[in-house]
Amino acid sequence: MKEEQVILVNEKDEPIGLMPKMEAHEKALLHRAFSVFIFNDKNELMLQQRAAHKYHSPLLWTNTCCSHQREGESNLAAGKRRLQEEMGFVADLKETTSFIYKAPFDNGLTEHEFDHVMVGYCNDSPNINPDEVEAWKWMPLEAVKEDIAEQPEIYTEWFKIIFDKFYQHINVTK
Repeated sequence: MKEEQVILVNEKDEPIGLMPKMEAHEKALLHRAFSVFIFNDKNELMLQQRAAHKYHSPLLWTNTCCSHQREGESNLAAGKRRLQEEMGFVADLKETTSFIYKAPFDNGLTEHEFDHVMVGYCNDSPNINPDEVEAWKWMPLEAVKEDIAEQPEIYTEWFKIIFDKFYQHINVTK
C-alpha cells in the first residue's frame, strides 16, 4: 500500500506541495491536519486512547479523532471520513478554529501541523477500529481539564495545546 501523502502548507494554510506522511514528520515540515471533538447531549467529550502500535503517542488519550486531509479534500469531508474510519460513526461537523503547533517526539519525529479544529455531536457508542483506537470514554470538559493538569503525561501533545489555548472553541453548546 502506498504511504499516505500529507499536504504541505505555508503559515497561511496555502498548499505548497505533497509529501509522504513519515517524511514530513521526519523533516518537521508544516502540513495540514485536523482534530475532531465529538460531544453528547450531556456535553461530555468522547476521548479516544490511541492504539498501542501507533508510530507516535501510543496509548495516550486524545480528542475523538484526528488525521490529515487528502489532496482535494475539504476539512469537513476529511473529518467525517476519519471519524468513520477510526470511530465507526458519522456526525455533522463544524469547523471552530485553526492553529499551528510543533511538537517533537522521543522517536525523532515531529508533528508540525496547521490543525483545523472541528466539533460535532453524537450520543451513540462508537464502533472503534482496533488498528487505530485502543479504548474510548465520555468525560465532562471540566474533568478533562483537571485530569490534564494532574496527569499531563497520559495525553497527546496537540490535545493539551488545544485544551490550553483553544478551550473556548471546543467548549461550545449545540
